[in-house]
This record gives sequence, C-alpha cells and structure tokens, in this order.
Amino acid sequence: MNAGTPDNSAEITAPLALHRENVQREWIDYNGHMNLAYYMLAFDHATDAFFDFIGLGETYLKANNASTFTLEGHITYDRELMAGSLMRFETQLLAHDAKRLHYIHFMYHADEGYLASTNELISLHVDMTERRSAPMPESVVTRLDAIAVAHDKLPRPEQAGRVISIVR
Repeated sequence: MNAGTPDNSAEITAPLALHRENVQREWIDYNGHMNLAYYMLAFDHATDAFFDFIGLGETYLKANNASTFTLEGHITYDRELMAGSLMRFETQLLAHDAKRLHYIHFMYHADEGYLASTNELISLHVDMTERRSAPMPESVVTRLDAIAVAHDKLPRPEQAGRVISIVR
C-alpha cells in the first residue's frame, strides 16, 4: 500500500469501530471525573484512527506534505467517565466533498455501554507547502464514497448539526 492510499481491504462497518482507550488518572479533575479538555484529546485519538483508516493519517502527511485541519467542532457531554474506564469509539461519516469531511464520533463506556459524549467535526484537506486547502487524492475520495454508501443507511444522529443556545 502506498503512503496515503487507504487499505481498501479493511472492512467498512456502519458505524466504524476503530478506537478504544482508557481514561488516564491524570485526566481526572477536582470533580473526580474526566476533565472536559481530555474528551477532546480522546476524540482526537479517534480521529487519528479514522484518518489512518481512510488514508489521511501521519504516514500520508510525511509522504505527501498534505494533511487535514479541523474547521469546526462540537462536543456533547452526556455522562461522566472515571479514571480507568475503557472508552469505545464509533465514527459515522456524515458528508464529504473533494476537500472536506463532516463526521461524528460517539464515545461509549465500553463496559457499561452508555453514551458518554459525542464529537462532531468538519475537517479540511490542506497542502502543507502552501498551507491552503487542496483536493484529497482520488483514492481517499473513493474510500470515502464507499464509507458513505454504508453510513448513509444510518439514521442522522440527533447530536449532529446542533446549535448551542439557552432556549427561553
């Protein structure tokens, strides 16, 4: 497989289950649960796994001098997690075009099964030489097209596209 070429032999599931990790003790705040900053770190690890799966990971960056930048993100905090809890992540592709990806991660307590948090993101493909947006390689778009076929059958998550506000 060439750097930046997705492993098309890897099974496409709906949603994708690509990452697991434990809540580290140093991620716990004075309230005794995982601090909000570390939710983003854990979701970033899930994003790394997703980008490796589609062929846009660190190997791709080194071989092609291109990467992705996050344009926008939104996190929901549904239930707390404690030190040592095993987190299980699922990723759903919501949309993509030649330069952008819109996706959402679901963080579950792996042992108890509850949804702890979600992270919705839009990422942009960037030519690192110019530090400007650029189209993704055809091989990556083809992989995303295949994922979209599977993920378009999933219901749209209620957390996707939320607006933050206090309703009066």
